Amino acid sequence: MPTAPAVLDVAFVVPRSGPAGILGPACEACGDLAAAELNDEGGVLGREIRLLPVDGGREPSEVAAEVGDLLDSGRVDAVSGWHISAVRQALAPTVAGRVPYVYAPLYEGGETTPGVFLTGETPETQVLPALRWMAAELGVRTWCVVGNDYVWPRGSARAVRRFVRSSPDVRVLDEVFVPLGSEDFGPVVTRVQRSGAQGVLMFLVGSDAVRFNRAFAAAGADRSRVRLSPLMEENMLFATGAEATRELYAAAGYFETLATASSLDFSARYAARFGVHGPVPGALAESCFEAITLLGRLAGRAGSVDPAALLAVAEDTGFDGPRGAVSLRGGHLRQDVYVARADGLSFDVLARLA
Repeated sequence: MPTAPAVLDVAFVVPRSGPAGILGPACEACGDLAAAELNDEGGVLGREIRLLPVDGGREPSEVAAEVGDLLDSGRVDAVSGWHISAVRQALAPTVAGRVPYVYAPLYEGGETTPGVFLTGETPETQVLPALRWMAAELGVRTWCVVGNDYVWPRGSARAVRRFVRSSPDVRVLDEVFVPLGSEDFGPVVTRVQRSGAQGVLMFLVGSDAVRFNRAFAAAGADRSRVRLSPLMEENMLFATGAEATRELYAAAGYFETLATASSLDFSARYAARFGVHGPVPGALAESCFEAITLLGRLAGRAGSVDPAALLAVAEDTGFDGPRGAVSLRGGHLRQDVYVARADGLSFDVLARLA
């Protein structure tokens, strides 16, 4: 009888380059912490879990080709990580049915490929409740959408348009989409100002969001308008600079400053492993901890890493983690979502949305 392999290898697809590269170090740290904690518990199905980083910041076809080669050679048993939706759309058909794929980020919704499990927020649980809160609490009812020109911003903007059709108190006055890696946001800020919107709904990734925030503040647009982003975390605040974060809001299932017992315990474990000077485990990176932990819990419950076996036990599989008690429903992780306001280079959590 062949001996079972001692290691469970995961292709860990995280951005090491491109606009999202600013998130990569924290993503890798959070994934490493999840793997270490699973290994401290005896591993996954008695096997040491090991993450093999793949640069998810490249062109989607390049990422899919590398992961496909890893699968073809039998070098990996699962795929996970934080990468944009364009990469997920290239990976999903490559991975489908071969190994489990646990996708960490928030995304536009609608992914139904069998064997893909999603731990991030969707517009229905994140953006739309935040828009309701902004209208009710701050009186912000008119918006200009500014996003990168690919599937997540476009899909999220469609969800917002559907929402505003049934919410007459909230309106979208304009939409602007720019290529990933854009440098000059001056014309975009001018268009926002001309729209007359009270707020900017940002669907910008990593360094693109940083450059927009700086241009927005430099033009004085932050004196009379708010910004709301579902993809904004502490490392991006550091890069933006405190002087450019006035009236900047974010919605997410986790913030590094979230004062719950689960979050505080996670922060302590992270600091003990990486020290206080490592990358901040903000909402985006922390989702990698959720994804790797979920992979371990699913495999443990199924007694296998076969995608069909995981699907059979997926419904209501969950755990208590940094986001509190979470569980799968319809392939997506159910979780609390919060709204926070930037306070210089950190976030002040204001309310639980859903």
